Amino acid sequence: MNLKTSFNSFIDYLRSIISLSDHVDYESASANIHKDVAFRGPNVFILFFAIMIASLGLNVNSIPVIIGAMLISPLMGPIIGFGFSLGTNDIDLLKSSVKNLLVMVVISILGATLFFLISPLKMENPTELLARTNPTIYDVLIALFGGFAGIIEISRKDKGTVMSGVAIATALMPPLCTVGFGIANLNWQYAVGALYLFFINSVFIALATFLTVKYLNYPSVSDADPMLARRRKHLIWIMITIIVIPSILSAITVIRDNNISRNATRLITEHKTIGKSYIFDYKFNSQAKPATIDIYMAGERLTDDQRLLFYKDAEALGFTQSQIRFHEDASVSVTPFNQEQAIKDIFANHEQQLEQRDQTIAQLQSELEEIEDRKIPIRQLDKEICTQYPSIKSVTVARGEQVQGDSIAHLIIIKPEYKNGSALADEDRKRLTDWLVVRLNEDNILVL
Repeated sequence: MNLKTSFNSFIDYLRSIISLSDHVDYESASANIHKDVAFRGPNVFILFFAIMIASLGLNVNSIPVIIGAMLISPLMGPIIGFGFSLGTNDIDLLKSSVKNLLVMVVISILGATLFFLISPLKMENPTELLARTNPTIYDVLIALFGGFAGIIEISRKDKGTVMSGVAIATALMPPLCTVGFGIANLNWQYAVGALYLFFINSVFIALATFLTVKYLNYPSVSDADPMLARRRKHLIWIMITIIVIPSILSAITVIRDNNISRNATRLITEHKTIGKSYIFDYKFNSQAKPATIDIYMAGERLTDDQRLLFYKDAEALGFTQSQIRFHEDASVSVTPFNQEQAIKDIFANHEQQLEQRDQTIAQLQSELEEIEDRKIPIRQLDKEICTQYPSIKSVTVARGEQVQGDSIAHLIIIKPEYKNGSALADEDRKRLTDWLVVRLNEDNILVL
């Protein structure tokens, strides 16, 4: 067996594996699609329940509840019917699919808007709402491959559980409820972004259905006008281009922001400690143009050399110096220990203390000398007075009193003891006062 024969055998084997012709039930698939397109009876109630469940899930930020709404939503039927009608040239099905899809979309948006208008709960960080406001090319790919899986599941004879996974992957109801949230809160960025995501999912599910129907050679309902078919093909590609370009630009932005965020995390992780400082928190703002990193430090303040080294490492990760802002409110300035300066400070402090001590000693000596100068020899004075005036038995001396508004240097109180009990005569008291003025060298002396 030569190499060419082996290769052809391998190709035939692959074709037998991927062949779908023996697994497709065209009549059953067409009937199911026509049935799911209809919007009446149970589908009306199921749509209402799906709107409420999705809105509640988004309102409480619950992923399991949102998944439940995806599973029961009947929105997939008209979308697949739209792609199927294009592939089989079924004009009636096309009209019915478009009409019912528009009705479902309007009802879903109105119902969600009403719910969020009356709901008292306002989430501080509604991550599930935010996740549906910025679609990218990845959402296009998810919708496309989900659409392929959906139409193949509908077409095959032995039905499985694929449609549940397709409903979860190609979320249709949550974006419409997010549109309602945006309208209720007058947040048009949310509304437009979520509506764009729903439009992406719908168009690429329909596109995948159209391509698969053509690949599986579903029978056409009517012969298509070649000119009309060509126009339809051009219209499809124009629509796809219009839809894909914004999603590609959005994906580029997301990838760039993700790379910047990852580099910011890496920069902080590699410089958790800088010298005797450490980063205890940081905030990365990707919305700023350019993005900024606020770094909160604790410990010792950074030196100029440490800052320059950090800026150098940051530039290697794509950050300029102006994008980095240090906050060192929790840091302290530490002066390096200098032994020579410390010794000088000790001597200077010692000399200052000695000088203060000498000043205190001099002041105390001055006060002591003043006290000594004004010291009264009380015992000697008592003897001298009692010797001159035998009738005086005791002498008391007081200092610096105010008597009748006059300042008295010394107040001499004597206690005479005459036999008749009379006081010291005025003449003797005057003579005693004059003597005391000379004896104590003080002018203001009062003898009582």
